[in-house]
Amino acid sequence: MKKIFVTTIILFVCAFSLFAQNNLQPLATVKINKSETITLGQLKSRVDLYQRQTGTTLTFEQKKEILNAMIDEKLVVQSAAKAGITLTDAQVNEYYLNSLAQMVGRQVTENEFAEMIKAEMGKTYEVFMKEQTGMTVAEYKKYLKEQMVANQYILSLKEKEVNAVTVSDDEVRNFYEINRTSFVQSDTLKMLLVIAKKSGDPSAAKTRATTLNSDLKAKKTTSEKIKQGSGSGYDAGDFYVAKNATAAAQLGMNYNDLLEMFKKDKGFISEVTETDTDFQFWQILEKHNAKMLGLSDVVQPGTSVTVYEYIKENLKNQKQSQILAAGVSDLTKSLRADSKNFKIEKKDDALQKLLTW
Repeated sequence: MKKIFVTTIILFVCAFSLFAQNNLQPLATVKINKSETITLGQLKSRVDLYQRQTGTTLTFEQKKEILNAMIDEKLVVQSAAKAGITLTDAQVNEYYLNSLAQMVGRQVTENEFAEMIKAEMGKTYEVFMKEQTGMTVAEYKKYLKEQMVANQYILSLKEKEVNAVTVSDDEVRNFYEINRTSFVQSDTLKMLLVIAKKSGDPSAAKTRATTLNSDLKAKKTTSEKIKQGSGSGYDAGDFYVAKNATAAAQLGMNYNDLLEMFKKDKGFISEVTETDTDFQFWQILEKHNAKMLGLSDVVQPGTSVTVYEYIKENLKNQKQSQILAAGVSDLTKSLRADSKNFKIEKKDDALQKLLTW
C-alpha cells in the first residue's frame, strides 16, 4: 500500500511538472528593445479573463487574435521604451488609486480598498484582483505602467493631429437632438457623509461619530463646520446620490432602503450605523427632482459642466481616440514589417495543438 501511495505522488509531481513546462512554452518573442517572450501560460490567463467577462468560450481563431494583440502590445511598449518614454511608479500609483476611487465612489487607499473587499466579498485583495484582471496586484500595476507608457508614446507621435481636433456647434446640437431622451437627471440627493474609522480603537470612533451626530441634531454645530474639521479623527464630505440601483449598490444598501432615504426631508440626519471598519452617519443637504436636461443645464448637480460642454468634450474625445487608434494600427504594421522585431515561435498545426484547451 505504501509503494502504491509513493508511486501516485511521483506520478502527480511528474504530471504537474509537465503542465508547468507546457505553460512555459514560448509562443512569440518580441525583441525591439529587449527580448521578451509571450508564453502559453500568459495567453491562457488573458483568454480565461475574456471568457469569464463575456461568458463565452473562445475559438482557436479568437485565441490567435488575442495572441496577436499581446504581440502588438509588447511591440508598442518596447518601441516606447526605446524612444525614452518613461513614467514614475508614483504616477502609476496615482492613476491606479483614481481607478479604485471610481469603483468605490470616493478616494481610498489600497489598504482601505482591501478592507472593503474583505468585508463585502469575503475574499482577499489579491484574489479579487486575480479574478478581475487575471493578474496579481503587482503584475497588474506593471501591466498598467506599460499601457500608460505605450499610450503616451502614441500620443507623442500623433500630438499635432490630436491637438488640431475641433467640434462644431452643429455637431453638438445634432448629437443632442438624436440622443435627447438620454439626457435625463434622476431624483438626486446631496448628502453629507461622516465616517469615523475604528483603526484599532472602535470605542473612540463610536464616541466621535455619536458626538458629532448629536451636536448636529442639536444645532450645536453645522455640516460646514464638520467638513472643516475633517481629518481630525474622522472624515466628512459631500456626495451626490441618484435614485437608481447603481447608487444603492455603491452605498451597500438595497433599493427599497434607498427609496426610503429619498422620502426624507431636506435636513434629515440619520442615526449612527456601524460597519466592519467604521461608524458613520449622513445628512440630506439638498434634494433635486428628476427632469429632462437642456443644453444649458448642468450634467450633474453641484458641478458647472453643462450638457453642451459635456457633449462637445465627448465628441472631441471620440475623434481623438479614433486618431490614436489609427496611430496604434499604423505603428504596429510598420513594426511587424521588420522581421527582426519579433518572431512567432509556434505556427500552423503546432500552434493549433497548443491552443486547443
